[in-house]
Amino acid sequence: MNQKKLPSLLWGSATAAHQVEGNNTNNDWWAFEQAGKVRFPSGIACDQFNRFKDDFGILSQLGHNAHRFSVEWSRIEPRENEWDEKALDHYEEMLLELHRLGIEPVVTLHHFTNPIWFAEKGGWLNPEAPVYFARFTRRVVERLKEHVRIWITINEPMVFLYHGFCTGLWPPGVKSFDSAVKVLPNLVKAHVAAYREIHACYENPRKEVWVSISKHMSAFSPYDPRSIKDRVFVFLRDWFFNHLFLKALVKGFLFFPGIYCEFLSSGSTLDFIGLNYYSRYFIKGTTKGGLTPLGVDTQDPEHPEHSKEQNVMGWEVYPEGLTRVLMSLKKYKLPILISENGICAAEDAQRESFIRRHIDAVRKAQSAGVPIWGYLYWSFLDNFEWAEGYGPRFGIVEVNYDTQERKVRQSAHVLSEACRKWKEQLP
Repeated sequence: MNQKKLPSLLWGSATAAHQVEGNNTNNDWWAFEQAGKVRFPSGIACDQFNRFKDDFGILSQLGHNAHRFSVEWSRIEPRENEWDEKALDHYEEMLLELHRLGIEPVVTLHHFTNPIWFAEKGGWLNPEAPVYFARFTRRVVERLKEHVRIWITINEPMVFLYHGFCTGLWPPGVKSFDSAVKVLPNLVKAHVAAYREIHACYENPRKEVWVSISKHMSAFSPYDPRSIKDRVFVFLRDWFFNHLFLKALVKGFLFFPGIYCEFLSSGSTLDFIGLNYYSRYFIKGTTKGGLTPLGVDTQDPEHPEHSKEQNVMGWEVYPEGLTRVLMSLKKYKLPILISENGICAAEDAQRESFIRRHIDAVRKAQSAGVPIWGYLYWSFLDNFEWAEGYGPRFGIVEVNYDTQERKVRQSAHVLSEACRKWKEQLP
């Protein structure tokens, strides 16, 4: 664990390159879109590649002291081992602008997209995938380290694995739990290799740096609380989707019963935990009709324990689940940055309520001794929501996709007010 003094409470919002930049034509998601595998292409997205200065000005006006964004691997390395210095110049310019405005950058290296050349080599099924990712990491960090103290190597590895290799909804469009199990150790090894590369880059001269993943976690409840089978499958879901990856990075070895066991490092490769939380699932203890042998999940709004509130995509709004998940992370004894938490809503009043209640849920966990480092709302802008296209709107800033006009929603001010008050009340 990194023992250096951490920055003060971070708060702000987050984005991802492919979802906001526009025209990322060299990655597998773009190819997936052009092949008609999803209903809506990303196209120009929010055109943030060209508009980032104006957008960062909005962040400054709202008082954010941190902002998470990702660099696009396929822009930086459009062909294998060929590097686009102009792309790196661009990301350096973004970082300089954030620093000029007094905003701490949180930089993600992999947010779901891969260069086409990498995908053509087998992507994350290729045993050499961690080597390619480590090489990319080294090149980026060597160039940008003067401007970044906080790195996230991989965003939501288990979500990426699930939708890319179980449901087939995301590239490469595979529906095979066996393939997912093969990808899992490659993702773990990729983080470990990237962690080592990042820390090595900061050794001479020695500088502060914090490295983690952004780990998506859901709250799970048994569909029938009286059913032993449902409770067992809740335990299995929680182990596999919420804690398996984290434990591998903290303990230094990955253990998957009957399939995989390997020592990866001599100690923890997490300096903090990045947490992404959105909702809860009710779990039925059966493998019939499921995409994995870990039960069937549902968000059945008719369930007697359902909160009766949903977002536009049908996800239950369940702030209590965020407290539960945070409490489950206390055992790792690491600072926790909520790197994503948000709602797609038809009415901004629901978004305002969501923000207030989820920050209260974070503070409840904090008062119980969970070491909270900060809170980043997802997302800063309405954006391209992967297979869902441009329908769901998560942003505290509205985007008119026809004109690219930005409009700050009232929820943006609610976020600022709630986080300022929280920071003022810290001891």
